[in-house]
Amino acid sequence: MWTLRVITELDQVPEIYLKHIKNSSGIYEIRVQVGNNIFRIFCFFDIDKLVVIGHGFQKKTQKTPKQQIERAEQIKREYYESKE
Repeated sequence: MWTLRVITELDQVPEIYLKHIKNSSGIYEIRVQVGNNIFRIFCFFDIDKLVVIGHGFQKKTQKTPKQQIERAEQIKREYYESKE
């Protein structure tokens, strides 16, 4: 909850908490660490400041798995399709 509060309250969020996924269509990952466990929650922006949270997973490797990024892209597509 602390990390989500940081993202909602700061105008410029440090990259340690919110990072753009390279080669994506505006997908970001919220970075959360609890003890030795690292979690990533994918999100994207709608109407500038609205953060839409997609899905999350526990990160066990250095590189973000491609299938997780593809899932985030699919969630984003479905979100915008449902708005039409």
